[in-house]
Amino acid sequence: MLRLVEDIRTVREKDPAARGALEILLCYPGLHALWWHRVAHPLWLWRIPLLPRLLSHLARFFTGVEIHPGATIGRRVFIDHGMGVVIGETAEIRDDCLIYQGVTLGGTSVSRGKRHPTLEEHVVIGSGAKVLGNIVIGHHSRVGSGSVVVKSAPPRSTIVGIPGRVLEEQAEEGNRPGHELEHNRIPDPTARAITALHEQVRELAREISDLRQQPVFVAVPRGLTAEQVEQAFRSMSDSAEESGDSGAQPDPGAGI
Repeated sequence: MLRLVEDIRTVREKDPAARGALEILLCYPGLHALWWHRVAHPLWLWRIPLLPRLLSHLARFFTGVEIHPGATIGRRVFIDHGMGVVIGETAEIRDDCLIYQGVTLGGTSVSRGKRHPTLEEHVVIGSGAKVLGNIVIGHHSRVGSGSVVVKSAPPRSTIVGIPGRVLEEQAEEGNRPGHELEHNRIPDPTARAITALHEQVRELAREISDLRQQPVFVAVPRGLTAEQVEQAFRSMSDSAEESGDSGAQPDPGAGI
């Protein structure tokens, strides 16, 4: 009974769409999948044949969430929306983690040992992200939506991209309540890198022009004008600056 109350409180804290206890009990498939797992996991540990996998299979049929009965899941874990979530046999999810739809905690080996990831406390995995292999995601980290993580990350990391790259965040970002759900504020390293390269090319062109005493010439792809190219890079530069702007207003619906 205490676990049930704890589950309801967890959903209320992590999902602003939750309206009442009865709605949470009846309409949250991610929560239902965790209940099925709590029955199947002890049976798996007791080495009872077939039944744990059968329960896991039924849970996937009814909830859209596939959790292997061998996976270890801590307290106050919340799977939001849930559809398409896959959690492998040797995966370990510690307390207070948040997982969105379409997430895979998968393996990269055919060995029978530890081959799935470990999520430490207070980790957030964005929708569609894939965390693969026997790696550890440090506590209070977040993985951006659609990322593919194949290497371990230290605590309080922000991981984005394919393959996942660890980004540095300002200290005040990590201390601001609710920042882990604001995926719209995750920096875009690709846009920043391209913008930096563009600025370097422009600077080199200026230097060459000074040496040759000729007008600056910028190569323009076929079908585009110089103004269109300049506008595209200016938009990417603005996007990179906005993603790292700590003064932006938080979006309570981001991360879903």
